Amino acid sequence: MSEFLEATMLICFGASWPISVYKNYKAGTAKSMSLQFILLIILGYIAGIAAKIMNGQINYVLAVYIVNLIFVSLNLGVYFLNKHKDAQNADITRKSPAKV
Repeated sequence: MSEFLEATMLICFGASWPISVYKNYKAGTAKSMSLQFILLIILGYIAGIAAKIMNGQINYVLAVYIVNLIFVSLNLGVYFLNKHKDAQNADITRKSPAKV
């Protein structure tokens, strides 16, 4: 029963990651994203995965941890993509002539 409850918590929490990846990608900017937050979540999932492996609990809950880690990692990729877009936009803004 405890594994079911843990998986339920992970699924409920993890359901937000695909939405977050999509919204951040569509936003095209990293201004509202936090690199520290994303890295902290990734570290937490890695710790959860390591704990499952160390305890020999290779089951469906481990799979949910891995799926969540993949989506958060995608969010990390979107962060760097958007950061690059922000830098390009800033460069274009600096090069354009001042408007009167």
